[in-house]
Amino acid sequence: MSTQVETKQFQAETRKVLDIVINSLYTERDIFVRELVSNASDALEKFRHLSLTEQPEFDAHVPLDINIDCDDKKHTLTITDTGIGMTAQELEENLGTIAHSGSGKFIEELAEAAKKDVSLIGQFGVGFYSAFMAAKTVTVQTRSWDGSEGHEWHSDGNGSYTISPCDGLHRGTKIIIELKDDAEEYGQKFTLERIIKQYSTFIPFPVNVEGKKVNTVEAIWGRSKSEITDEEYNEFYKFVGNAYDEPTFRLHFAADAPLAINALLFVPKDNFENMGMGRMEPGVNLYCQKVLIDQHSKSILPEWLRFLKGVVDSEDLPLNISRQSLQDNA
Repeated sequence: MSTQVETKQFQAETRKVLDIVINSLYTERDIFVRELVSNASDALEKFRHLSLTEQPEFDAHVPLDINIDCDDKKHTLTITDTGIGMTAQELEENLGTIAHSGSGKFIEELAEAAKKDVSLIGQFGVGFYSAFMAAKTVTVQTRSWDGSEGHEWHSDGNGSYTISPCDGLHRGTKIIIELKDDAEEYGQKFTLERIIKQYSTFIPFPVNVEGKKVNTVEAIWGRSKSEITDEEYNEFYKFVGNAYDEPTFRLHFAADAPLAINALLFVPKDNFENMGMGRMEPGVNLYCQKVLIDQHSKSILPEWLRFLKGVVDSEDLPLNISRQSLQDNA
């Protein structure tokens, strides 16, 4: 095996993206965990889809899951998936460059979106770089599903990165983050469990934090209504509505235009505003591909429907989305 270490410079556009993402996420750093878990889920989905047409032999027995480990003594966070993995070329293309035609316009749109709503940053496909908001260094170890040589990517986010061969790897990708001094909470188990439960509880693969599965609720809104029992609907309502009773009414529907969406909405039995308990926050959360984008969203429904509980999930939120345009289009 070759032991050569190559040092390369980030593409100019990549350096700009790093600057935008890091500065935009300063007040919402939890999002970097969401983005890395979403990327891991995507890699698993790609391998699952590939397995339908190919017959992978390398690490074919390895289960599809995401494992998160932390060390609050060494101040590290490690996120590992058993997905499709990357070759050396894919590693450089995915992490060293921004693969967008018209990159200048892309940078402008990203900067504008970051000003409007930083939670949408992942829609641009650059969520990986948010890791540098909390990281002194980021190390990515990966091996492709085809069993070719594994490689390691390493950077401190300051303009350059290295790529070198790495042996002993299984299929998939491991991201090792050396945390900044002011981000040491991300090396603690309870912090990571909280973030996964908030943003990634509906990821369609097991997400394990220190060996314990954290995402235990199914995203039933993606299933056919005929397949879902009343009990499943009621249990889901209790979860998303933080309720103890059953809803008065439910609405489960899908639409293809102008946006592809699945929605599951519930009317609670009680209106707590009428009980003198103060003004309620909107009760519907916005998801994109089962990942939380906007909690208690004010963008989806008129204000007078804030008593509703539930979820709206879209597969294809536009890159230049704004809160107002979302409600208008929906």
